[in-house]
Amino acid sequence: MKKFAIILLTIVISISLFSCATMDTGQKKGTAIGVGVGAGVGAILGQAIGKDTESTLIGAGIGAALGGIAGNQIGRYMDLQEQELRDAMAASQAATIRREQDILRATFKGETFFDFNSTALKPGGSAELQRMAEVLNKYPKTTIEIGGHTDTRGSEEYNQTLSLKRAESVRDALLQNGVALGRMQTIGYGESLPISSDHAMNRRVEIIIVPIRQT
Repeated sequence: MKKFAIILLTIVISISLFSCATMDTGQKKGTAIGVGVGAGVGAILGQAIGKDTESTLIGAGIGAALGGIAGNQIGRYMDLQEQELRDAMAASQAATIRREQDILRATFKGETFFDFNSTALKPGGSAELQRMAEVLNKYPKTTIEIGGHTDTRGSEEYNQTLSLKRAESVRDALLQNGVALGRMQTIGYGESLPISSDHAMNRRVEIIIVPIRQT
């Protein structure tokens, strides 16, 4: 407990120093410093508490959130990320990328990632997620929702469980490729959000990328 208190004190001091840096050097430079310092301190916290790689990644994700993006920079930040995602996904056309104001939505067909009734990622799906992770790691000032969706065949309860486990498989693949666990959230939507009368189109995984706004 004493060790944990010391760690928390270190974080508070680091955040205070970051705040001073922001005031002294200007908003744009301060934001960049904040993300770097935040991610570093978060990673130290994760390693100190958990003493493993997963905890380190959680800490780094939490730390990165300390920086955030200034309101007038969000559009440009997401423009750049959108273009890189489109370029990364263009070769296979496995995903469609949509922009909804400052939010990005990548929709993957279910068969890209999974065989029927399976939660194990197919090799092709793993390759797609590796390419996506390379872009996500370049733009750490975002949170990521991974949502699994099914068609209406099968029971509602079964589909809910299947969709969540598939979302978790996608999360784990991104984690293995360096995306911080603290940035990601998994949700199983089951059959509740159909987008078509076509079963194949409803079987999908959606990755929603939302900018962290500077507070």
